[in-house]
Amino acid sequence: MTLPPDTAIALCASTDLQERGRGVSFDVVFSGQTCRGFAIRYNGVVYGYLNRCAHIPMEMDHEADRFLDDSGEWLLCSTHGAVYEPHTGLCAGGPCRGGRLVPIALSEGDGVVHWHTAHNLQPIEF
Repeated sequence: MTLPPDTAIALCASTDLQERGRGVSFDVVFSGQTCRGFAIRYNGVVYGYLNRCAHIPMEMDHEADRFLDDSGEWLLCSTHGAVYEPHTGLCAGGPCRGGRLVPIALSEGDGVVHWHTAHNLQPIEF
């Protein structure tokens, strides 16, 4: 069953996303392929992206749910060192050369973070 675009799906409690800390990973179907997404909190705002480097489509976290570098300033691909802006997903350095992470719309309210479906982004069916 395909959900309409912009259907909100509960992801985690707001407190699970600490400022510039560990993210929360989740499974999605993007353009027909099963893959992972992730959510982080940066400067008080939640952001979501596919866990797929723009340089080579590999998962980025160097350990479970660690997407930001040690400074908490950049999203970092642990495999090739590509660096992305957390608030835009735009490549800021390394082999991604002007690429961008695929964004996943998130919202937050009543203590819960939700991710939103799109025409090419759906939950996994069981």
